[in-house]
Amino acid sequence: MATTVTPVTNRKPGYRDLLRTPGAWTFLLPGFLARQPFAMLTLGIVLLVEHTTGSFGTAGTVSAVTGVSMALFAPRSGRLADRFGQRAVLLPGVLLHAASVGVLIALALSRAPLWALLLAAVPAGASVPQVGPMVRARWAHLLRDGAGDGKTRGTGKEKGAGGARLLSTAAAFESVTDEFTFVIGPVLATALCTTVHPAAGLVAEAALTVVGGLVFAAQRRTAPPAHRRARGADGARRASALSVPGVRVLVVAFLGIGAVFGGMQVSMAAFTDSIGQPGINGVLYGIFAAGNMLSGIVYGALSWRSAPQRRLLAAYALLTLTTAPLWAVDAVPLLAVLGLLAGLGIAPSLITGFTLVERLVPAGVRTEAFTWLAGAVALGQAGAAALAGRLTDGFGVSAGFTVPLAATALALVTVTVLRGWLAPGGGTGDGAADEAGDGEPRTEDGGRAPSRGEGHRPPVPVD
Repeated sequence: MATTVTPVTNRKPGYRDLLRTPGAWTFLLPGFLARQPFAMLTLGIVLLVEHTTGSFGTAGTVSAVTGVSMALFAPRSGRLADRFGQRAVLLPGVLLHAASVGVLIALALSRAPLWALLLAAVPAGASVPQVGPMVRARWAHLLRDGAGDGKTRGTGKEKGAGGARLLSTAAAFESVTDEFTFVIGPVLATALCTTVHPAAGLVAEAALTVVGGLVFAAQRRTAPPAHRRARGADGARRASALSVPGVRVLVVAFLGIGAVFGGMQVSMAAFTDSIGQPGINGVLYGIFAAGNMLSGIVYGALSWRSAPQRRLLAAYALLTLTTAPLWAVDAVPLLAVLGLLAGLGIAPSLITGFTLVERLVPAGVRTEAFTWLAGAVALGQAGAAALAGRLTDGFGVSAGFTVPLAATALALVTVTVLRGWLAPGGGTGDGAADEAGDGEPRTEDGGRAPSRGEGHRPPVPVD
């Protein structure tokens, strides 16, 4: 009697497969609304404070304090979400954020002193809901921890392995979603601030945060379970995600990505203001974000054979190269083209970084790990916004555009020197923990890698 050996497909799962994951749409749509703070908050602050003070330096400083506050508190928020659940963190967080933004708006419009604006900026940044990392944690829970891809039949372990192949696709999809918010958010914030009221962008940001955050928190079925125990099975206190060397490397690298966002925001706003066309700032920044989004779509659709560490190096080299000519900008069309090219280098860096960190940490600190990266982006954005604002005030518009170049070059050097720490177990010598617990080698997407001598011959009928 002949038996047919069923072939194992090597086709990379696509976006259609990902979006067919049961329950995905219930958290994707409200999650998109609740991500707007990251796209609208800092730019809205820059536009409002510059309007009331007349200084991009002051506006950049207030925006920077907001970003630093978010970066410092984001990992704590992620750790609390891992321990007590996403809902427990989101419900008070979105309400506190809306109230804090309201206070900041009132102080700015009353032309309060700088110290008062800075004090209000701290809770406004600290309370930003970390919805992006929470969405990524939900994908990892659904795809790796047992939900599979919604189509695979068999044991729970087989389902988890099938869903794990979608993890890199999910990372790409999330990067595209993030950048789509940066296409819409800056355009919306600029349009509201320049045509309705200088504070209208921040008002809309707070409203979207509350609505999206509350609806997202209500989606309990897709949320990862809380890991309430503060100590592991051996009685030792559970280590932070930052204790993994590879996570620390990625945090430093992601500071460079944030510096591109912050430097471009302030420098583009200053450039368009200097030529008397402030209304096109949102359009230019949207083009920059569109380049990021388009490269993310293409990057996620391709099946890569090279190691993610190598791809990360290539992505940062591209990002450094594309930010190099920005300081020479002297016309709107040229800035649009160079901004588009700079945007093309960001998505591969983000996608590969998030894919790597998901492989480096256990499930119990997953949200925290994602928030460390998101916080690094926010911190880099804040520092770059402040520095670019000071350079613009002191040396002219072109000086602000040197910030993204310097930051990405430093990130490239860091990734080059410490790339060995980005492999599972890198920097520790004890290997990465296998989420499935079966000790078998894993492919980049989380599935089982074929053993030596297996998987290289086509299936044939056997007797």
